[in-house]
Amino acid sequence: MNSFYKIFSVVLIVFSIIAGLLNNVPALPILNESIRNLYFHVPMWFALIFQMSISLFYALKYLSNNNLENDVISNAAAQIGFFFSIPGILTGMLWAKVTWGTFWTFSDPKLNGVAMAILVYTAYFILRNAVTDEIKKAKLSAVYNIFAYVLMMVFIMILPRLTDSLHPGNGGNPAFSKYDLNSNMRLVFYPAVIGWILFSIWLLELKIRLSKLHSKISQYE
Repeated sequence: MNSFYKIFSVVLIVFSIIAGLLNNVPALPILNESIRNLYFHVPMWFALIFQMSISLFYALKYLSNNNLENDVISNAAAQIGFFFSIPGILTGMLWAKVTWGTFWTFSDPKLNGVAMAILVYTAYFILRNAVTDEIKKAKLSAVYNIFAYVLMMVFIMILPRLTDSLHPGNGGNPAFSKYDLNSNMRLVFYPAVIGWILFSIWLLELKIRLSKLHSKISQYE
């Protein structure tokens, strides 16, 4: 059963990549064929938010019982979530170049919010590396994790919806589900989201194992 979700994630990802490149998509102005990036760009951010949510959960769990294993899981999930921000930003920049004519525009609040959220979590990792005492590191990281998660949700989910934004579903722009995510696209989009989230869980499992192995090796040295 433990291996089933891994195989299932790979199957869904491979399916979404192949079908995403070959299936029919709506003929829309400006977006044109670039709408296929929906299958790749958006699932990355779903996986990121999912992992950061896991990181927050185990940070809160650590504060409730002071079990360092919860800190290990929280940190590992934050690293995996941060990892997904890289393809998330790169695919977004490529999409922006095609549709907006530039890789990045500082006039869009969602792009700026994404940049700020990444900087906030970068500070999280810097904080952890700056503290050597394991107990103090875990406690500071857990408290900061709550702060970072709240800021991330404000930057990428709340503020863009309160101001004008080029992104669909923000600032008065209609969301994909309202005007171009037809049934044909949903057959690819939803499996892509599920596949990448399951894949992120697999990466998290591997990262936790590596962290525990590194900890054991450090104890013997």
